[in-house]
Amino acid sequence: MPQRERMSAVDTAWLRMDRPTNLMMIVGVMVFNESIDFERLRNTVEARMVGRYRRFRQCAVQEVTGAYWEDDPDFDIEAHVKRRVLPGKAGKKELQALASELSVQPLNPGKPLWRFDLVENYNGGSALVTRIHHSIADGIALVGVILSLTDLSPNAPAQKRFTPKHEDENAHDIPAGLLDTLVETLTSAVSMGTELGGKALNLASDTDRLSTYGKYGIGLLTELAKLLAMPVDSPTSFKGKTSTVKRVAWCDPIPLGEVKALGKALGCSVNDILLAAVAGALRAYFQQKGESVEGVEVRAVIPVNLRSAKDEGTLGNRFGLGTLSLPVYEANPFARLFLVRERMNELKGSYQPPLTLGLLAAVGVAPKIVQQQFLDILASKASAVMTNVPGPKQPLYLAGARLDQVMVWVPQSGDIGIGVSILSYNDKVQFGMVTDRHYVPDPEAITPLFEAEFEKMLLALLMIDWDMPLEPKLIEQQLFGKQMPPPLDAAGAKPKTATARARKSAPAKSAAKAKPVVHPKPAAATETPAARIPKRFRNLA
Repeated sequence: MPQRERMSAVDTAWLRMDRPTNLMMIVGVMVFNESIDFERLRNTVEARMVGRYRRFRQCAVQEVTGAYWEDDPDFDIEAHVKRRVLPGKAGKKELQALASELSVQPLNPGKPLWRFDLVENYNGGSALVTRIHHSIADGIALVGVILSLTDLSPNAPAQKRFTPKHEDENAHDIPAGLLDTLVETLTSAVSMGTELGGKALNLASDTDRLSTYGKYGIGLLTELAKLLAMPVDSPTSFKGKTSTVKRVAWCDPIPLGEVKALGKALGCSVNDILLAAVAGALRAYFQQKGESVEGVEVRAVIPVNLRSAKDEGTLGNRFGLGTLSLPVYEANPFARLFLVRERMNELKGSYQPPLTLGLLAAVGVAPKIVQQQFLDILASKASAVMTNVPGPKQPLYLAGARLDQVMVWVPQSGDIGIGVSILSYNDKVQFGMVTDRHYVPDPEAITPLFEAEFEKMLLALLMIDWDMPLEPKLIEQQLFGKQMPPPLDAAGAKPKTATARARKSAPAKSAAKAKPVVHPKPAAATETPAARIPKRFRNLA
């Protein structure tokens, strides 16, 4: 009888989340500037992925007693690594069409839930479309798995054919209870790249179970109440019923160095800059379609990594979810950026990520109908799923071929039909989208707008007086003559502050007197104004 191990409650929840209109697959596209030897690729995948991780040669089995990972006695690498050719010009349009088609094709439930399709004739080189079910692992873990297939040099020795052994492995079941899951699964959770999950770390590191419940119980219950009471976001064309047809698109990457420079000048993180660019792109798309953007906010679900250092190299799902309302209504790109920054800072201190991880574990052991109804309620409150994954800074090679571009999309649940992927690689940032045809039939009209919105912020910043050091507060004053206003509340009104009430009762001042006086600090002797200007803009003057 094949060996088996019980599936964790969180992984079970992802396994049961599949529906015909939204499959729970993480889809990736890797583009290479030369052809890949198919046999070398297959041997590399077999040795470094299948041989290293038992999960990739196990089937997901669902029974009355629960879900299990069971060894596939007839595992054959040939069933999981395939080759194909694109029709017509075999260019970007054809590759996007193939990725769109594969994103809605279910994986064989009788086999391990993954598949790689090598496109051997893409644009003078090759491409690889990867599909892995979310129950196997989360996006962060799977990006690590895919990158483990690569080398730092094209001259790395080819992988020999490998025959995996069916060895025993220690499996640790995640407890089913909500609070048990919050404590046990987050024992050493730390925030990664995005710096989210600060309270998850405090929650997880408390070894006294009763103390943990007492100390954080009120915060968790409060966050749960807020989550359930959260109203749906603005009624846009991104709302409706999903279909079985998806569209995939991506744009050319933008320089990561410029994103960092813009963020440093404005006191914002790279994540703030990129999410603000997404908000601006969605606003521009709505306007192109003649759709009103007045008061519109698009709420996005953002996966938050809760993996610790000891989780490196392991599979499974160890992430929570946070929600971010993108201020699409805001026309000024810098005002939009500062609103995104403020909301992201609020999310960093939230209990949402560990709470949602616990909720996924809880519904993972509940009847499937209960899980579906609960998750549908949560999904109805958002319109998109957005991920930002930091990748390697240097170029990589797979089976001897240089990797030029890489895109990864996580699935959407319920009737969410918009997925935005942000991934950095080789000092560049790659934007990608997967959309439901009912909502956005033409994502290729949105992806170029990401770069356009970033350029808009960058060029506007160049209009600032570069003879003085750039400090965030001074930038706000120079651009707008005042500090940025707080975000709109749920009713669409701006909350009144004590300062605002005081100004209302104070005598009116002339515009000249109201203008703030900026006293810049002297610039460092070793830094010239030109040095702070991105290189490709220094010769525009």
